[in-house]
Formats: sequence, structure tokens, C-alpha cells
Amino acid sequence: MTTAPAILPQWAQVLDTDDFRPRGRLTPQAPLGPRTWFRVGGAAELLFQPASAEDLAQVMKRLPLEVPVLPLGACSNVIVRDGGIDGMVIRLARGFSTITRDGDGLVVGAACLDMTVAEHAAEAGLSGLEFLAGIPGSIGGAVAMNAGAYGSDMSAVLDWVEVVTRDGRLLRLPAASLDFGYRHATLPPQSVVVRVRLNAMVAPPAIIRQRIDEIRTAREAAQPVRARTGGSTFRNPAPDESQRKAWELIDAAGCRGLTVGGAQISEKHCNFMLNTGNATAADLEQLGDTVRQRVHDHTAVTLRWEIKRIGRPATHRMGESA
Repeated sequence: MTTAPAILPQWAQVLDTDDFRPRGRLTPQAPLGPRTWFRVGGAAELLFQPASAEDLAQVMKRLPLEVPVLPLGACSNVIVRDGGIDGMVIRLARGFSTITRDGDGLVVGAACLDMTVAEHAAEAGLSGLEFLAGIPGSIGGAVAMNAGAYGSDMSAVLDWVEVVTRDGRLLRLPAASLDFGYRHATLPPQSVVVRVRLNAMVAPPAIIRQRIDEIRTAREAAQPVRARTGGSTFRNPAPDESQRKAWELIDAAGCRGLTVGGAQISEKHCNFMLNTGNATAADLEQLGDTVRQRVHDHTAVTLRWEIKRIGRPATHRMGESA
């Protein structure tokens, strides 16, 4: 027996007419769990995988402004809640994965994985981007959250970013306009990063590769990189809040190895949560909130989530109020 194809939501009918059809792929009720590092979560009401920046701009221009838009990258630092995501989720793919040398830097598509960019820079003899080898995820997400590790972050290497705005404009914004902070960048609301320029310095490829190897080795030794995880769960507290890092606070509160359902705090690095095999998004979020409460009870420090929690709990269906 064949299954009837999913039907576009009523608000998306404008994206499939005799006058206009996107070149990219529209998928109603697209499961998102298999696309996330945690392997949990519900479906997108509509998933759009654009073929190009122009294709994305045309869709954004036609989409009713009241429809929410959410870009997702490699989904390495998100929990998609079990009830799914209303509106349109945008996932960039092949048309956004080119890397070209531009003088002493690289122009990079937003879908490129951070590790791939670090490797490409090494091949080109460009130094300063090695830290990307220690960050799971894609370049678009790295810009949006000012991702950083091993002594550097995106604010230190970004020259400009190109975004498609919610009303369908393609803009190039200088890095100085993004108001970078700790794990934060100010982008136009509901805009989608499509391309960036990263600055670097010429250096011998062998030295660059040695640094990348050092970062890989350090990361694999300290983090559960081969598990179903999502990177650092909580931000490190500001110096005026605590002199200890998040993992130290979590450990001191007795949370190493703590479990809720199929979710567990890593024994290897206790600022990482794991899906041990059958966790739900609700398990992971409850575990994180339990850790936050225990840390606060033990130290009076309130940990702030670094992982993004998006979508609706399983008790809500699309179209209902949260």
C-alpha cells in the first residue's frame, strides 16, 4: 500500500503555483529528529531546502510575513522539541557549500561544516581558522552564535556575512554591524546566513595541520565526540558570577552521570548531555533543567543554556497555542 503524499500547508500554497515554483525542495511534515545530532524531535510543518540564495530570496518574498521562518544548520547544538516546529524550517545544502580562496581569506557557503573549512584553509596555507576544527556544526550557525573554541571565535575572523532577510532581500553586512557577544551575534530577525568571508594569514600548511591535529586530539580526549550529543549544554558563567566553568559547577553539584529517561549527563565531560539510545527531547530538556536547579541549589549560580531548545513540546500540536 502506498502512502499519500503530504500536502502543503494552506499558507504555503503560494509557493507551488502555475506562476512560481521554487527550484529547491519543499517537504511538508518533514521529520527533523534524524537530522539532529541528538537524534530526537518532531517534524517541521514545512521544510525548505533552497537551490540557491536567489531561490531562497524568492520564497521568502512570497511567504506571508506572519509565517515564522527558522534556519537550521547541522543541528549540532539544538534540541528540537517532540511536538515539532510551526512554520517553515530552512536547511541549506549543496548550493551553499562552496569554498573559494579570496586573497588572504576564504569565501565560504553557510552550509559548509566548520571542520571542512579548517581543512580547506590548511590546504590553502591560510592560518587563523584552525579553531573551527574544534567546533561541531556549520558556518551559518557558527556566525549566528559567534561560535568559538581553542582561543578564538567567529568575531575574530569574520569580515562580512551575506544574509537573505525575511522580506526576501540579499544583504551583505560587515562584521562590525553584528554586535558580537559571547555566543551571540545580532542578525536581522528570521534572516538566513548564506555566505561569509573569513580572514586569515599565510602560513606553512604543515604548521597549520599540526595545530588542527592538536585540536582534534584534545577534543576527542575531553569530549564524548562519538556519542549522540549536542556540544556544550550550558554557557560558562561570567567571571562576576563564578570563577568555575560550567562543567565544574555541574560536577560539584553531583550531576555527573545523572539520567532522566534515555538522557544522561556525560561521565566523560559533564557539560555534555547524551542520548543513550531512546531519549526524547523532553528527557533531554528535563535533564538540563534538573541540572540547572541542582547547580543553583548547590552554588547559587544559574546556568544559562547554550544549546538552543526550539519547537513545541509533544503535548502541543501544530497550530495550537503554547
